[in-house]
Amino acid sequence: MAIDVHLHFNGNCRDAVSFYTKVFSLEEPKFMTYEEAPQQANMTLNENNKKLIMYTSLKIYGSNVMFSDVTSDMPVTLGDNIVLNVGIDNFEEIALLFNKLKEGGTVLMDLQETFFAKSYGLLIDKFGIPWQLVYEAN
Repeated sequence: MAIDVHLHFNGNCRDAVSFYTKVFSLEEPKFMTYEEAPQQANMTLNENNKKLIMYTSLKIYGSNVMFSDVTSDMPVTLGDNIVLNVGIDNFEEIALLFNKLKEGGTVLMDLQETFFAKSYGLLIDKFGIPWQLVYEAN
């Protein structure tokens, strides 16, 4: 099990990742844009959102740091753009954690199958901390 950090940006994700690759002397990663997402993602995108970064990641001192732009309908405020990500290979534990964390919080996306995970959920706990929970099936 690991808890990773996921950083969200308002359209400047590629620039931020390029900066961090230089700071930490890393190779430029691959980027997935929103328009490159599989059709089963069922996203309706306007032209401004298609070229935004949906996902990329860097290994920084052994930690997985994930990056993405948010679409224009969900802007983030700097300082509030960090999400904790729990990825484990036990569905029952993911469901248990999700149900405990959502108590008194706000569910943004209930646990469900997505094109990238057998089960994924997004919530903000009662203390204002955003969490992504991902069932990483083998």
